[in-house]
Amino acid sequence: MGWDVCLLYCSAGYIKESLYIYMKASTDKILKQFKALADPIKVRLVALCGVAECSVSELTTVTGQSQPRISQHLKQLCAADLLERFRDGHFVYYRVPTKGVDPLSRRRLLALLPADEPQFAKDTERLRTLRAQDDRVAQAHDDRLLHKALVELTVARPLGDLLDIGCGQGRLLKLLASRAHRVVGVDIDPDARRFARAEMLLAGLPNCTLRQGDMFSLPFADAEFDTIILDDVLASAGQPLKVLAEALRLLKSDGRILLLASVGDKSVAELHDNFTEWAVLTGMRLAKPRSIPEKRPEWLLAVAMSSGRASAAA
Repeated sequence: MGWDVCLLYCSAGYIKESLYIYMKASTDKILKQFKALADPIKVRLVALCGVAECSVSELTTVTGQSQPRISQHLKQLCAADLLERFRDGHFVYYRVPTKGVDPLSRRRLLALLPADEPQFAKDTERLRTLRAQDDRVAQAHDDRLLHKALVELTVARPLGDLLDIGCGQGRLLKLLASRAHRVVGVDIDPDARRFARAEMLLAGLPNCTLRQGDMFSLPFADAEFDTIILDDVLASAGQPLKVLAEALRLLKSDGRILLLASVGDKSVAELHDNFTEWAVLTGMRLAKPRSIPEKRPEWLLAVAMSSGRASAAA
């Protein structure tokens, strides 16, 4: 081969390498995402994690692949920003990110996946069957009166980004997720969170995520949520004012806090007095609490906002 031909090849290689090096970061990222999706198993994993957050063992069982292979696929999908991972107690879960860098581009890319792909439907059904084997899934409680009262609060004003502190087994998440943009449930009990995840899958609510958290110090940014539910946690909290202060930190400037308490050892009047006292001491504006049902009430529900916020939002 002559020197002129060698020089031509070298020049072409240099130009190709230069184009790659100086390619925009966003273009390089989308190329990595295309490459990551150029595999049937990876596509199935992304489709599954778009339906519900899944553990490695669940993905391994559903796809029929080995654990090392699935773990390698998940690592590559996370590197391409198509999935995110988080730890919940002893388990690690994966899901399609709802936030992060350039979420619109990610949504557009994933929207190219055919919704009518039979394999995706089979995988989802296998995941439902796998989770339904837990007998607790069949014990979900449907409190219609409470549901009706909470839905009434969403008619005039959307829930937006919703945080349920003390979500337990996801009862309220299941009721309200379809009316919210993003839903985060926090509970200290890992068994309750696993049950809630199964419920979210069975209900077809992929916008929910369950996290471990301490209600006195939660791992979220200031003013991150439009609506916060304190789900029957204040009466048993050793420091209810500290819990309320943390909720106010996480609340957007025009947000609402829904105070919910079950009528147990305390009477409705005692709970009403507690709500009023807590509101005064934390500087909140409290709407009149509502007994549910009115006769022989089981719940007390109230809407609170920081002082100075428009009362019409309640």
